[in-house]
Amino acid sequence: MGATGDAEDPALEKDPADWVSGDDPMTEAQRSYLDTLAKQAGEELPANLTKAEASEHIDRLRDQQS
Repeated sequence: MGATGDAEDPALEKDPADWVSGDDPMTEAQRSYLDTLAKQAGEELPANLTKAEASEHIDRLRDQQS
C-alpha cells in the first residue's frame, strides 16, 4: 500500500490526450492550481478547459517556472 516512487516515473505517465476522462471538465483542484500558475505567468486561460487541456497547460506553465 505504500508509495514506491513509480508514480514519479515519466515513462508511466499517460498522455492527457489518451485519458478516458480527458474530455470531462477540469476539476476544481486543476482550476485552482492552473489559476495560480497562470497568474504567476501573467497569462489568462479560458475557464472551460477539459481535464486534458488543463493538465497540458499545468505542465507547460510549471516547465516555464523551472
